[in-house]
Amino acid sequence: MPRMKAAIFVEPGRIVLDEKPIPDVGPRDALMRITTTTICGTDIHILKGEYPVAKGLTIGHEPVGVIEKLGSAVEGYQEGQRVIAGAITPSGHSYACLCGCGSQDGPGTKHGFKATGGWKFGNLIDGCQAEYVLVPDAAANLSPVAEGLKDEEILMCPDIMSTGFAGAESGAVKIGDTVAVFALGPIGLCAVAGAKLMGATTIIGVDTVPERLAVANKLGADVVVDFKKGDPVEQIMALTDGRGVDVAIEALGTQGTFESALRVLRPGGTLSSLGVYSSDLKIPLSAFSAGLGDNKIVTSLCPGGKERMRRLMNVVASGRVDLTPLVTHRFKLDDIEEAYDLFGHQRDGVLKVAITP
Repeated sequence: MPRMKAAIFVEPGRIVLDEKPIPDVGPRDALMRITTTTICGTDIHILKGEYPVAKGLTIGHEPVGVIEKLGSAVEGYQEGQRVIAGAITPSGHSYACLCGCGSQDGPGTKHGFKATGGWKFGNLIDGCQAEYVLVPDAAANLSPVAEGLKDEEILMCPDIMSTGFAGAESGAVKIGDTVAVFALGPIGLCAVAGAKLMGATTIIGVDTVPERLAVANKLGADVVVDFKKGDPVEQIMALTDGRGVDVAIEALGTQGTFESALRVLRPGGTLSSLGVYSSDLKIPLSAFSAGLGDNKIVTSLCPGGKERMRRLMNVVASGRVDLTPLVTHRFKLDDIEEAYDLFGHQRDGVLKVAITP
Protein backbone atom coordinates (compact mmCIF):
# COMPACT_ATOMS: atom_id res chain seq x y z
CA MET A 1 0.00 0.00 0.00
CA PRO A 2 1.47 3.42 -0.97
CA ARG A 3 2.50 5.51 2.01
CA MET A 4 2.99 9.20 2.74
CA LYS A 5 4.65 11.44 5.32
CA ALA A 6 2.32 13.00 7.90
CA ALA A 7 2.49 15.00 11.14
CA ILE A 8 0.82 12.69 13.67
CA PHE A 9 -0.49 13.40 17.17
CA VAL A 10 1.08 10.80 19.47
CA GLU A 11 0.17 12.15 22.91
CA PRO A 12 0.02 15.53 24.66
CA GLY A 13 3.36 17.20 24.06
CA ARG A 14 4.24 15.07 21.01
CA ILE A 15 3.43 15.59 17.35
CA VAL A 16 5.88 13.70 15.16
CA LEU A 17 6.53 13.21 11.47
CA ASP A 18 5.85 9.60 10.51
CA GLU A 19 4.38 7.56 7.68
CA LYS A 20 0.88 6.24 7.11
CA PRO A 21 -1.04 4.87 4.11
CA ILE A 22 -2.25 7.27 1.43
CA PRO A 23 -6.05 7.35 1.87
CA ASP A 24 -8.42 5.48 -0.41
CA VAL A 25 -10.86 7.70 -2.31
CA GLY A 26 -14.59 7.17 -1.84
CA PRO A 27 -17.23 8.16 -4.43
CA ARG A 28 -17.81 11.66 -3.01
CA ASP A 29 -14.21 12.32 -1.94
CA ALA A 30 -11.14 13.80 -3.55
CA LEU A 31 -7.50 13.18 -2.77
CA MET A 32 -5.54 16.43 -2.65
CA ARG A 33 -1.78 16.57 -2.99
CA ILE A 34 -0.65 19.28 -0.59
CA THR A 35 1.54 22.01 -2.06
CA THR A 36 1.42 24.39 0.94
CA THR A 37 -0.08 24.20 4.40
CA THR A 38 0.55 25.78 7.79
CA ILE A 39 0.28 25.38 11.56
CA CYS A 40 -2.61 26.95 13.46
CA GLY A 41 -2.90 28.04 17.08
CA THR A 42 -5.56 25.35 17.46
CA ASP A 43 -2.92 22.77 16.54
CA ILE A 44 -0.91 24.03 19.51
CA HIS A 45 -3.96 23.52 21.75
CA ILE A 46 -4.02 19.93 20.43
CA LEU A 47 -0.29 19.51 21.01
CA LYS A 48 -0.65 20.69 24.61
CA GLY A 49 -3.60 18.39 25.27
CA GLU A 50 -5.95 21.33 25.77
CA TYR A 51 -8.16 20.16 22.90
CA PRO A 52 -8.61 16.37 22.73
CA VAL A 53 -8.16 14.41 19.50
CA ALA A 54 -7.53 10.73 18.84
CA LYS A 55 -3.98 9.44 19.08
CA GLY A 56 -2.56 8.69 15.65
CA LEU A 57 -4.51 11.48 13.93
CA THR A 58 -2.82 13.55 11.23
CA ILE A 59 -3.00 17.20 12.32
CA GLY A 60 -3.70 20.35 10.29
CA HIS A 61 -6.67 21.96 8.58
CA GLU A 62 -5.38 24.57 6.08
CA PRO A 63 -4.72 22.96 2.69
CA VAL A 64 -3.61 24.42 -0.62
CA GLY A 65 -2.93 21.84 -3.30
CA VAL A 66 -3.75 19.93 -6.43
CA ILE A 67 -6.42 17.30 -7.06
CA GLU A 68 -4.60 13.98 -7.26
CA LYS A 69 -7.65 11.74 -7.62
CA LEU A 70 -11.40 12.29 -7.82
CA GLY A 71 -14.16 10.08 -6.48
CA SER A 72 -16.48 8.52 -9.05
CA ALA A 73 -19.44 10.73 -8.08
CA VAL A 74 -17.58 14.06 -8.05
CA GLU A 75 -18.38 16.22 -11.06
CA GLY A 76 -17.14 19.62 -12.24
CA TYR A 77 -13.47 19.16 -11.32
CA GLN A 78 -10.40 17.74 -12.99
CA GLU A 79 -7.43 15.83 -11.68
CA GLY A 80 -4.39 18.12 -11.68
CA GLN A 81 -6.53 21.19 -10.90
CA ARG A 82 -5.27 23.65 -8.25
CA VAL A 83 -7.72 23.95 -5.36
CA ILE A 84 -8.10 24.88 -1.74
CA ALA A 85 -10.50 23.48 0.84
CA GLY A 86 -11.65 25.26 3.94
CA ALA A 87 -10.72 24.18 7.44
CA ILE A 88 -14.45 23.55 7.79
CA THR A 89 -15.74 20.93 5.34
CA PRO A 90 -19.54 20.79 5.65
CA SER A 91 -21.43 17.96 3.99
CA GLY A 92 -23.73 20.42 2.25
CA HIS A 93 -26.87 18.40 2.96
CA SER A 94 -27.44 18.25 6.73
CA TYR A 95 -30.11 20.32 8.46
CA ALA A 96 -27.32 22.50 9.88
CA CYS A 97 -25.93 23.18 6.41
CA LEU A 98 -29.33 23.92 4.94
CA CYS A 99 -30.04 26.55 7.60
CA GLY A 100 -26.67 28.21 7.06
CA CYS A 101 -24.78 26.63 9.98
CA GLY A 102 -22.30 24.51 8.03
CA SER A 103 -19.69 24.82 10.77
CA GLN A 104 -22.07 22.90 13.06
CA ASP A 105 -22.66 20.18 10.47
CA GLY A 106 -24.12 16.94 11.78
CA PRO A 107 -25.00 14.52 8.98
CA GLY A 108 -26.20 11.24 10.44
CA THR A 109 -27.12 12.73 13.82
CA LYS A 110 -30.74 12.72 14.98
CA HIS A 111 -31.39 16.38 14.21
CA GLY A 112 -28.59 17.13 11.73
CA PHE A 113 -26.55 19.35 14.07
CA LYS A 114 -23.26 18.62 15.82
CA ALA A 115 -21.34 21.30 17.72
CA THR A 116 -18.16 22.07 15.72
CA GLY A 117 -19.07 19.10 13.47
CA GLY A 118 -17.99 20.92 10.32
CA TRP A 119 -14.40 20.92 11.54
CA LYS A 120 -13.20 17.53 10.38
CA PHE A 121 -9.57 17.94 9.20
CA GLY A 122 -7.21 17.28 12.09
CA ASN A 123 -10.14 16.90 14.47
CA LEU A 124 -12.45 14.09 13.37
CA ILE A 125 -10.48 12.81 10.34
CA ASP A 126 -6.87 12.97 9.19
CA GLY A 127 -5.72 16.49 8.38
CA CYS A 128 -3.47 18.41 6.05
CA GLN A 129 0.04 18.43 7.49
CA ALA A 130 0.94 15.58 5.17
CA GLU A 131 1.77 14.86 1.56
CA TYR A 132 -1.89 14.11 0.81
CA VAL A 133 -5.27 14.74 2.43
CA LEU A 134 -8.65 13.16 1.71
CA VAL A 135 -11.29 15.87 1.21
CA PRO A 136 -14.79 14.64 2.14
CA ASP A 137 -17.85 15.82 0.21
CA ALA A 138 -15.48 17.23 -2.37
CA ALA A 139 -18.15 18.89 -4.53
CA ALA A 140 -19.15 21.04 -1.55
CA ASN A 141 -15.65 21.86 -0.42
CA LEU A 142 -13.12 22.12 -3.25
CA SER A 143 -12.69 25.65 -4.53
CA PRO A 144 -10.65 26.17 -7.72
CA VAL A 145 -7.73 28.59 -7.51
CA ALA A 146 -7.71 31.33 -10.14
CA GLU A 147 -4.78 31.63 -12.50
CA GLY A 148 -2.06 33.88 -11.12
CA LEU A 149 -2.77 33.43 -7.41
CA LYS A 150 0.22 32.05 -5.52
CA ASP A 151 -0.05 29.53 -2.70
CA GLU A 152 1.08 31.94 0.00
CA GLU A 153 -1.40 34.58 -1.15
CA ILE A 154 -4.31 32.23 -0.42
CA LEU A 155 -2.83 30.22 2.45
CA MET A 156 -4.85 32.18 5.01
CA CYS A 157 -8.19 31.58 3.27
CA PRO A 158 -8.98 28.10 4.65
CA ASP A 159 -8.97 29.21 8.29
CA ILE A 160 -7.20 32.33 9.54
CA MET A 161 -8.76 34.77 7.08
CA SER A 162 -12.16 33.08 7.28
CA THR A 163 -12.08 33.08 11.08
CA GLY A 164 -10.83 36.65 11.47
CA PHE A 165 -13.38 37.96 9.00
CA ALA A 166 -16.08 35.95 10.79
CA GLY A 167 -15.26 37.88 13.96
CA ALA A 168 -16.18 41.12 12.21
CA GLU A 169 -19.17 39.56 10.43
CA SER A 170 -20.63 37.94 13.56
CA GLY A 171 -20.10 41.20 15.41
CA ALA A 172 -22.18 42.92 12.70
CA VAL A 173 -19.62 45.70 12.23
CA LYS A 174 -21.24 48.71 10.55
CA ILE A 175 -19.94 51.68 8.60
CA GLY A 176 -18.60 54.20 11.09
CA ASP A 177 -18.18 51.74 13.97
CA THR A 178 -15.41 51.74 16.54
CA VAL A 179 -13.94 48.26 16.94
CA ALA A 180 -11.38 46.88 19.38
CA VAL A 181 -9.49 43.68 18.57
CA PHE A 182 -7.90 41.91 21.52
CA ALA A 183 -4.79 39.85 20.64
CA LEU A 184 -3.10 40.46 17.31
CA GLY A 185 -2.03 36.98 16.39
CA PRO A 186 -2.87 35.87 12.86
CA ILE A 187 -6.60 35.61 13.59
CA GLY A 188 -6.73 38.97 15.33
CA LEU A 189 -4.84 40.59 12.48
CA CYS A 190 -7.35 39.16 10.01
CA ALA A 191 -10.14 40.47 12.23
CA VAL A 192 -8.60 43.94 11.89
CA ALA A 193 -8.61 43.57 8.09
CA GLY A 194 -12.19 42.26 8.14
CA ALA A 195 -13.44 45.12 10.31
CA LYS A 196 -11.88 47.63 7.92
CA LEU A 197 -13.52 45.95 4.92
CA MET A 198 -16.90 46.12 6.68
CA GLY A 199 -16.64 49.85 7.23
CA ALA A 200 -15.27 50.40 10.73
CA THR A 201 -13.67 53.83 10.88
CA THR A 202 -11.81 53.48 14.17
CA ILE A 203 -10.06 50.16 14.78
CA ILE A 204 -8.06 49.66 17.97
CA GLY A 205 -5.63 46.74 18.13
CA VAL A 206 -4.47 45.38 21.50
CA ASP A 207 -1.22 43.42 21.91
CA THR A 208 2.32 43.95 23.12
CA VAL A 209 4.55 42.39 20.42
CA PRO A 210 6.01 45.24 18.31
CA GLU A 211 5.96 43.24 15.07
CA ARG A 212 2.27 42.43 15.53
CA LEU A 213 1.38 46.02 16.33
CA ALA A 214 3.19 47.12 13.16
CA VAL A 215 1.37 44.59 10.96
CA ALA A 216 -1.94 45.63 12.54
CA ASN A 217 -1.29 49.20 11.41
CA LYS A 218 -0.65 47.98 7.87
CA LEU A 219 -3.88 45.96 7.82
CA GLY A 220 -6.10 48.78 9.03
CA ALA A 221 -5.69 49.45 12.75
CA ASP A 222 -5.96 53.19 13.42
CA VAL A 223 -4.60 52.92 16.95
CA VAL A 224 -2.62 50.20 18.70
CA VAL A 225 -2.67 49.68 22.45
CA ASP A 226 0.25 47.98 24.21
CA PHE A 227 -1.27 46.28 27.26
CA LYS A 228 2.12 46.24 29.00
CA LYS A 229 2.11 50.04 29.05
CA GLY A 230 -1.14 50.30 30.98
CA ASP A 231 -4.56 48.77 31.53
CA PRO A 232 -5.99 48.23 28.02
CA VAL A 233 -9.53 48.87 29.26
CA GLU A 234 -8.54 52.26 30.65
CA GLN A 235 -6.62 53.11 27.48
CA ILE A 236 -9.55 52.20 25.20
CA MET A 237 -12.09 54.04 27.32
CA ALA A 238 -9.85 57.11 27.18
CA LEU A 239 -9.48 56.78 23.40
CA THR A 240 -13.28 56.64 23.01
CA ASP A 241 -13.90 59.52 25.47
CA GLY A 242 -15.61 57.09 27.84
CA ARG A 243 -18.13 55.85 25.26
CA GLY A 244 -16.69 52.39 24.69
CA VAL A 245 -16.57 50.48 21.42
CA ASP A 246 -19.40 49.22 19.26
CA VAL A 247 -17.78 45.83 18.73
CA ALA A 248 -15.01 44.09 20.65
CA ILE A 249 -13.40 41.05 19.00
CA GLU A 250 -11.66 38.59 21.33
CA ALA A 251 -9.08 36.57 19.39
CA LEU A 252 -7.05 34.71 22.00
CA GLY A 253 -9.25 32.62 24.29
CA THR A 254 -8.37 33.64 27.85
CA GLN A 255 -10.40 34.94 30.75
CA GLY A 256 -8.39 38.15 30.76
CA THR A 257 -8.95 39.07 27.11
CA PHE A 258 -12.60 38.01 27.24
CA GLU A 259 -13.26 40.12 30.31
CA SER A 260 -11.41 43.14 28.91
CA ALA A 261 -13.40 42.88 25.67
CA LEU A 262 -16.62 42.89 27.67
CA ARG A 263 -15.57 45.86 29.79
CA VAL A 264 -14.84 48.14 26.82
CA LEU A 265 -18.25 47.68 25.17
CA ARG A 266 -20.69 50.54 25.04
CA PRO A 267 -24.22 49.66 26.22
CA GLY A 268 -25.80 47.63 23.44
CA GLY A 269 -22.43 46.68 21.98
CA THR A 270 -21.34 43.24 20.80
CA LEU A 271 -18.54 41.00 22.00
CA SER A 272 -17.52 38.74 19.12
CA SER A 273 -15.50 35.83 20.47
CA LEU A 274 -13.08 33.87 18.29
CA GLY A 275 -10.93 32.36 21.04
CA VAL A 276 -10.58 28.64 21.74
CA TYR A 277 -11.09 28.42 25.51
CA SER A 278 -9.54 25.67 27.61
CA SER A 279 -11.30 26.45 30.90
CA ASP A 280 -14.61 27.85 32.13
CA LEU A 281 -15.30 31.54 31.57
CA LYS A 282 -16.65 33.88 34.22
CA ILE A 283 -18.72 36.94 33.38
CA PRO A 284 -18.09 39.78 35.84
CA LEU A 285 -21.33 41.31 37.08
CA SER A 286 -20.30 44.94 36.63
CA ALA A 287 -19.10 44.43 33.08
CA PHE A 288 -22.35 42.59 32.26
CA SER A 289 -24.49 45.40 33.72
CA ALA A 290 -26.32 42.77 35.77
CA GLY A 291 -27.62 41.37 32.49
CA LEU A 292 -29.44 44.59 31.58
CA GLY A 293 -26.93 46.28 29.26
CA ASP A 294 -28.39 45.02 25.96
CA ASN A 295 -24.98 43.57 25.13
CA LYS A 296 -24.54 40.58 22.85
CA ILE A 297 -21.94 37.84 23.15
CA VAL A 298 -21.51 35.83 19.94
CA THR A 299 -19.10 33.06 19.03
CA SER A 300 -17.89 31.86 15.65
CA LEU A 301 -16.32 28.78 14.14
CA CYS A 302 -14.93 29.88 10.82
CA PRO A 303 -17.28 29.35 7.86
CA GLY A 304 -16.14 26.81 5.30
CA GLY A 305 -17.31 25.30 2.03
CA LYS A 306 -16.36 26.22 -1.50
CA GLU A 307 -18.47 29.38 -1.75
CA ARG A 308 -16.80 30.88 1.32
CA MET A 309 -13.40 30.03 -0.13
CA ARG A 310 -14.34 31.53 -3.50
CA ARG A 311 -15.33 34.80 -1.87
CA LEU A 312 -12.17 35.01 0.23
CA MET A 313 -9.96 34.32 -2.78
CA ASN A 314 -11.83 37.09 -4.62
CA VAL A 315 -10.87 39.48 -1.81
CA VAL A 316 -7.23 38.46 -2.25
CA ALA A 317 -7.33 38.65 -6.05
CA SER A 318 -8.89 42.12 -5.92
CA GLY A 319 -6.01 43.46 -3.87
CA ARG A 320 -8.34 44.58 -1.07
CA VAL A 321 -6.28 42.61 1.45
CA ASP A 322 -2.71 41.32 1.30
CA LEU A 323 -2.04 38.73 4.00
CA THR A 324 1.31 37.48 2.70
CA PRO A 325 3.15 39.47 5.43
CA LEU A 326 1.68 37.00 7.93
CA VAL A 327 3.95 34.27 6.52
CA THR A 328 7.13 34.94 8.45
CA HIS A 329 8.82 31.53 8.30
CA ARG A 330 9.03 28.65 5.84
CA PHE A 331 9.77 24.96 6.43
CA LYS A 332 9.75 21.71 4.51
CA LEU A 333 7.38 18.98 5.70
CA ASP A 334 10.45 16.98 6.77
CA ASP A 335 11.19 19.76 9.28
CA ILE A 336 7.67 20.18 10.66
CA GLU A 337 8.68 19.17 14.19
CA GLU A 338 11.13 22.10 14.17
CA ALA A 339 8.33 24.32 12.84
CA TYR A 340 6.09 23.25 15.73
CA ASP A 341 8.81 24.07 18.23
CA LEU A 342 9.25 27.56 16.78
CA PHE A 343 5.54 28.28 16.40
CA GLY A 344 4.52 26.75 19.72
CA HIS A 345 7.06 28.86 21.62
CA GLN A 346 6.38 31.98 19.51
CA ARG A 347 10.05 32.65 18.88
CA ASP A 348 11.73 34.89 16.32
CA GLY A 349 8.66 37.07 15.70
CA VAL A 350 6.75 34.19 14.12
CA LEU A 351 3.21 34.82 12.87
CA LYS A 352 2.53 31.98 10.42
CA VAL A 353 4.75 29.29 8.92
CA ALA A 354 4.43 27.91 5.38
CA ILE A 355 4.96 24.16 5.14
CA THR A 356 5.81 22.78 1.69
CA PRO A 357 6.72 19.26 0.44
